[in-house]
Amino acid sequence: MPPRPKPGSKTHRDSLRTELLAVGAPIATIAAEMRTRFGCRPREAWRHAHGWTLQEAADRLNNAVGAAGPATDASLLGKWEKWPATAGRRVTLRVLTVLAELYGASLEDLLDLEDRRALPESDLRVLRHQAAGDPATAVAAPLPPVPDVPLTGAELIHTAADESAQWTQWAEVPNCGPVSVEQYAADVRGFAADYLMAQDPLKVYGQTHRSLVRVWDLLYGHQNLEHRQKLFATAGYLAAMMAWMTSDLGHMRQAGTHIRAAMVAAEMAGDRGLQAWVAATRSKLAYWDGQYRAAIRHAEHGAAIQAPGTVTVLLHCQAADAWAEVGAHTEAKASFGRAEDAAGLDLANAFHDQVGGLFACTDGRLANYGAGICLRGDNPTRALAHADRGLAALQRQDVRPLGTIAQLHITRAGAHLLADEPEGVLDALAPVLALPAEHRTAPVRRRLRDLARDAAGSPMGNSAAGRRLQAVVETAVREAKLALCLTGPDSDWISNYD
Repeated sequence: MPPRPKPGSKTHRDSLRTELLAVGAPIATIAAEMRTRFGCRPREAWRHAHGWTLQEAADRLNNAVGAAGPATDASLLGKWEKWPATAGRRVTLRVLTVLAELYGASLEDLLDLEDRRALPESDLRVLRHQAAGDPATAVAAPLPPVPDVPLTGAELIHTAADESAQWTQWAEVPNCGPVSVEQYAADVRGFAADYLMAQDPLKVYGQTHRSLVRVWDLLYGHQNLEHRQKLFATAGYLAAMMAWMTSDLGHMRQAGTHIRAAMVAAEMAGDRGLQAWVAATRSKLAYWDGQYRAAIRHAEHGAAIQAPGTVTVLLHCQAADAWAEVGAHTEAKASFGRAEDAAGLDLANAFHDQVGGLFACTDGRLANYGAGICLRGDNPTRALAHADRGLAALQRQDVRPLGTIAQLHITRAGAHLLADEPEGVLDALAPVLALPAEHRTAPVRRRLRDLARDAAGSPMGNSAAGRRLQAVVETAVREAKLALCLTGPDSDWISNYD
């Protein structure tokens, strides 16, 4: 026989609530019964009367206040319910007002004698002032920041000191500490590496999103200044990663929203490295949106920051790539030369990027840009040399970015096409087609279609190899869209983007 539930357990509370609702009892009556039968404090009794858990009530409270106040979690709400016990935390009148609206109660309903004994005189004066007004609007009316009845003399002095003491109590209890701050920073580094190799990029996308939301929630609260600055840096890297991943999935407008959030976070953090990576991400978004001059402008702005690590190498590569796309081969060559120079200068610091992974420009990534620039400069021999060097470098890395590897193989195929070697084109593409469809992100699909378009306008176009190339590219793109769930209202736009 199963053990009987303890009096006051959730089972008993739910049973009581169900029974009272069945006979038409109002919520106030249910709350009163919760207090009488189970000894609940007033705020806890009203929550139980609605049948809400601490987290459910906290979520409703957060939705009610929106961005106007700090986020509340189940732990904090529980402490507000216990106050003025030692394990509790003093609840403000503003919070009580929102809770009263949520529960359909009045301020008086949520306070008992113990609460009133512990409340500062300033709060009691506000309550008396409201009670003297219209009862029908007492709860809904916003609480005045200062009582209408002015304080004077010793009462004013004591009240002002009480308010400073209350603020001190709030300020000394941050919503996170150094271990939490470091954990979120470590999560960023993990996601940046995982995304490059993940069998399921959408899974990493979801993990990054959840971490970003948690960091935003912390920033709605308060921390000491050092931890707050670090949290802004973490939020900035996470938001920039979200922008990068979102553009890889083909949603450029939403990626732009994420990067604007990253820009604000970078400014608040005052982190030069983050500011440079935000510029690199903006350059990437502009490039894949066809705004090549904007891509150059963002890249050159980021390079001028002279941030530590390999971000400056990437920024010069991005500028070179965009110059090559508009046919300015002299400028492209000069920018890529600056990237190679920066890589040589940073050789000693190449493995000291703050985040790494997605936010690092390794030798393989540098070679990928060089291969593409040489290919558009009609130099297939140098393009192949860069591509082969890049693939060899990536094989030596612990983190092997599958997207970069795919692009290097596509560049090799383009070099064979330029050299009028049709069979070499298909052979070079074999590793790309062997990749899981999930890794054929928007840049990979775009490069595949560019290759097929160039092949169609070449002597290879009407050959058996040319027709086969068109078929395999169409299949590869279709499989990738299905694997990445790129369907729905944006699917037509995504097709155009590809």
